[in-house]
Amino acid sequence: MSDEVDKPKFKKTLTLVKAASDKACQDGCCETPNTRLPGDVEQSGHSLEPLEKKANFLTYHIEGMDCSSCAKTIENHLNTVPSVKSVTVNFSTGKAKIEHGNSAEEIIKEVQNAGYKARLVSNKTANIVQRPSKSGANLLVLSGALLLLGFLGSFSDVSSFMINMLYLASIVIGGYKPAKSTFYAIKSRSLDMNVLMTAAVIGAAAIGQWLEGATVVWLFALGNVLQTRSIEKTRNSIRNLIDLAPPDAWVKIGDDIIRKSVEEISVGQIMIVKPGDKIPLDGEVINGESTVNQAPITGESIPVDKIVGDQVFAGTINEHGLLDIKVTKLVEDTTIAKIIHLVEEAQEQKAPTQAFVDKFARLYTPIVFVLALVVMILPPLIHFGDWGEWFYKGLELLVVACPCALVISTPVAIVSAIGNAAKNGVLIKGGAFLEVAGKISAVAFDKTGTLTEGKPKVTGVISLGNLEHDVLSIARTLEEYSTHPIAKAIVDHACDKAVPLLKGEQFRNIVGKGIHAVIGVTEYFAGNLRLFQDLKTPLDQAESLITSLQQEGNTLVLVGTKEKLIGIITVADTVRESAVNALKHLKQAGINDIVMLTGDNEGTAKKVAAQTGITRYFAELLPEDKVKAIRKLQNEGNIVAMVGDGINDAPALATADLGIAMGGAGTDTAMETADVVLMADSLEKLPHTVKLSRKALRIIKQNIWFSIVVKLAALILIFPDILTLWIAVLSDTGAALLVILNSMRLLKIKR
Repeated sequence: MSDEVDKPKFKKTLTLVKAASDKACQDGCCETPNTRLPGDVEQSGHSLEPLEKKANFLTYHIEGMDCSSCAKTIENHLNTVPSVKSVTVNFSTGKAKIEHGNSAEEIIKEVQNAGYKARLVSNKTANIVQRPSKSGANLLVLSGALLLLGFLGSFSDVSSFMINMLYLASIVIGGYKPAKSTFYAIKSRSLDMNVLMTAAVIGAAAIGQWLEGATVVWLFALGNVLQTRSIEKTRNSIRNLIDLAPPDAWVKIGDDIIRKSVEEISVGQIMIVKPGDKIPLDGEVINGESTVNQAPITGESIPVDKIVGDQVFAGTINEHGLLDIKVTKLVEDTTIAKIIHLVEEAQEQKAPTQAFVDKFARLYTPIVFVLALVVMILPPLIHFGDWGEWFYKGLELLVVACPCALVISTPVAIVSAIGNAAKNGVLIKGGAFLEVAGKISAVAFDKTGTLTEGKPKVTGVISLGNLEHDVLSIARTLEEYSTHPIAKAIVDHACDKAVPLLKGEQFRNIVGKGIHAVIGVTEYFAGNLRLFQDLKTPLDQAESLITSLQQEGNTLVLVGTKEKLIGIITVADTVRESAVNALKHLKQAGINDIVMLTGDNEGTAKKVAAQTGITRYFAELLPEDKVKAIRKLQNEGNIVAMVGDGINDAPALATADLGIAMGGAGTDTAMETADVVLMADSLEKLPHTVKLSRKALRIIKQNIWFSIVVKLAALILIFPDILTLWIAVLSDTGAALLVILNSMRLLKIKR
């Protein structure tokens, strides 16, 4: 069925189906409704087809993968299973997304048949931190001990047969897992490092190089154990970095307070959160006051005050007062659950660089494998050296062939960078967006709500013959019952100044101009310039003052009677202090083209630009004009990021090379639509995001070049007989480990 359904026709078809079904039952015929319904429905001009059994689209944790080729082995195996519709295995996150028509148990069994372990990811198990198995380390120690005994025995009177048996035992114990993976890789028609290494070890044993073969196995096992430990730290970084919500909560039911699992709590129930406890679910404060540490969600270092009516997030920490919180989201829908889901999805998305490297590796490995066979066979056939010499060189080529370090160079860096960003309250939605963030040369900001607070505030009260106190008192009385944001700003300002409310009557709203009321026996008005022009109130010397204030970007509320103007209240949207600091740090990061886009007039735009340090702005823009401004920046040769609220600026955010939404915590739309989300309602995280992205790009380039240089050096050193088999293993596993450790530096970068 298509997404666009003709509802009247569809409803009619359902009615006809029901009628046909009822008729079949009434007739009592032996035909089943399934055999008769298609014909009855066809008479109505519609068709009826049986629905296929819906396939499950589930995520599984995969254990036992040593390198990215292992992921390919699992994919190849599962693609042979008829009930599997699609499968994607991601080595860097250790997860598989599988669309299948059979049960999860059958999929787990199939993964076991491919030589690995699988576990279904559920709400309860999604955030379980995986601890590396100690069995690999134990086998490594035993294999190493046997290797050392054999080596020491070669300097004594122990027979060569016994020494070789020690080496053989070392090879079997240390090489059992790679050999097992080799069997499944060949079975799945996959050429991975385990296949190449096993072939090299068997070849070494075949030509009597038992010490060499045992050393190769031990070094390979050592490299795998170290790689696995490092990768597991990266894989678990999100679940470790984000302060997860507790598994249960105290819930108020009648007069009782009961401890319940968060999975059993429904929307609308009341949670009791004590001082020092973590908040279990998203909700709204209905009783109590406190300060809440929101660092796990927004990355804010300073706790936020919470009162009745405020929203709170699961995983944040109640620091002081007792809070009664009404649950607003189920456990799977909380902000922290969405963050984990979005970040892990982002980690699984390939960046352009990673996609290119993967494609290169798929071509490179089989080519070098074939080349190794040619080196083994061709020179001896043409009598250029003996078989043993060239067979050994071919084995070295086999070991050098697997580009593990190259393939792993990009994904681990991306996972680490995205994990660091999430810890600091920034969601980067994928490797592609991380790369773009590292290349941006211009940033365009929406003004209202981004550079400014988005809430008007009184910036000045000018009295014209009356006391400032009297002007504010009259203005407060006139605006007290208005819901307009400017009226609210005036009332709040008057309350802060403890200015009393006068007794007013006969209130009347003058649409588009202002408000009127009678205070005592005098008619007063508050509104814009047009209102007093219509009233023909003499402005006298105030006219030049009004013009000057408007040119400075102020919104004016005039207060007076029909006979005279008694005061002017200036209102403006105040600039965020965090925005000024963020722009300063962006310039320090090398982004000099910082632009403001606003629908406000030229005067207001000029004032905000001066306050924030922006030298370039576009004013009086409609949404489509903002799109044109973004394209203008792109046509100038810039990679452009657009920063807005994720909703009102949607066209401009979509047009920019990178869309950045701020205030994502509690805003589902922003979290779903933007490329990058600043979880706090502040720009302070933006410079860190740019710095982190640029550092990630530098590390990725370092990893790629280092991997290529090591491979080329190893290939060159094979033929002058400088490279030995165990040095070839050390160069490969060592390079992969160094690449991982270099990438993990991204986890440590601080704001």
